[in-house]
Amino acid sequence: MKNITSIINSYKGFRVAFITLSLSFLVCSCTTLDPKKVDVELEKTEPVVKITSFTQSLADLGLMTEIYDMPQLALMSKPIGDNTGASGSTGGEIPRDITEMIKSSLNSIGGRIIYIPYDPSFIQNTSITGYSIDGFENKIIPDVVLSGGITEFDRALEVRGGNTDLGGSKEFAGIPDFLPTKEVSFKYGGAAKTGLARITLDFNLIDFQTLAGLQKMNAVNTMEVGKAQRGKELAIGLFGITFGRKGTIRKVQGRHDAVRLLVELSMCQIVGRYYGLPYWRLLGNGAMPDELVVSAIKKYYYNLDESTKISVIQDWLFLHGYDVPLSGELDDSKISALQQFGSSYSPVDGNIDVDTFINVYTSIPVDESTLARRNMITDIYQEQAIAMAESNAEPSENYQEEVQVQGNVMPATYEEGVPAAQETVQVESVEEVEVIIVPKKRTIGSIITDEEW
Repeated sequence: MKNITSIINSYKGFRVAFITLSLSFLVCSCTTLDPKKVDVELEKTEPVVKITSFTQSLADLGLMTEIYDMPQLALMSKPIGDNTGASGSTGGEIPRDITEMIKSSLNSIGGRIIYIPYDPSFIQNTSITGYSIDGFENKIIPDVVLSGGITEFDRALEVRGGNTDLGGSKEFAGIPDFLPTKEVSFKYGGAAKTGLARITLDFNLIDFQTLAGLQKMNAVNTMEVGKAQRGKELAIGLFGITFGRKGTIRKVQGRHDAVRLLVELSMCQIVGRYYGLPYWRLLGNGAMPDELVVSAIKKYYYNLDESTKISVIQDWLFLHGYDVPLSGELDDSKISALQQFGSSYSPVDGNIDVDTFINVYTSIPVDESTLARRNMITDIYQEQAIAMAESNAEPSENYQEEVQVQGNVMPATYEEGVPAAQETVQVESVEEVEVIIVPKKRTIGSIITDEEW
């Protein structure tokens, strides 16, 4: 009898304790379980400057155009957008118009690049309102025009999915009958899904005067973007009472952000190709040399005689930090400097091989101190030109005295076949103009046609 009584008392005590704990849980949780009092916290963030992996590359490209002393390039962009039509059918998954991205990219280069917006309605409206009183007299005419667009957006190139399920249960004897079951169960589940898409942008340069495309002056870049979704679920059942947790997350690689990266990369590429610059040095350690630019440097090399090669490369050595004399002669200081750029160079024959020529050109440092040395070179040659003009000395083969007078500005004419910016000397009147001998431009210049090299 005593054992039966103790069992009954234990059973009653267990039921009272279970009911008490359940009521306590409900009372404590009533504020969070009430559907009317549901709430969520929003994460607050501050606006920040948009910085991408190519932001600094664009700025360095502008600095590179000044260090390599490239001619000024006035570049206009046509309205450029989505040529696939996917921006409408996918609810704006990719941008419909990327013209503003191109404007920002080109305008952030600086240096010798001048961006000219294409906005006929603005020009017409300013003319109607009377603001545009001088017409196009003071407007900069573009040299080249940029065309292009989003040409590919392939979705669901690859879709992968998977599920994980794990569970178990066990019944226990001696469980009070007031509980729904005598079973303890456990269940875990997980699901994952990934997808891959590809975006491609095409750009081409058009000569503004002829409205013809510049050969090989294009950029076609593509990028794969992904999205993924994952969910997990955990459930535990204790004698018919179940509780658990479930969570899902979905991440999508920004399509608009990917398009911006492609735009910035393409602008670096197409401007670098036009000028023949080693722009790939600005894109990161994994970037490979552009074979089009390397081929252009080789063409330039083989079109020069040996004396001109020395005159060209001495400037580049000076930009590297070597204080070599700008004499146009291959002296010991230049030979010593050249030996630092490749074991293939041999001073025996006095010739500069193509590999050394390319190595010196493509490795010029890109920083403000190198730009200062470029300004020093300009000043030195200008002083030499003035001294030669004052002494009425005969010009050497590295100088040219043909000048063209336009109004009160005297632009210099440079070696045919090497595009270069016009350097001007201000004079007080046309009648007082004297012929001033200026040095030839020593630069690879823009890549247009074989004849223009």
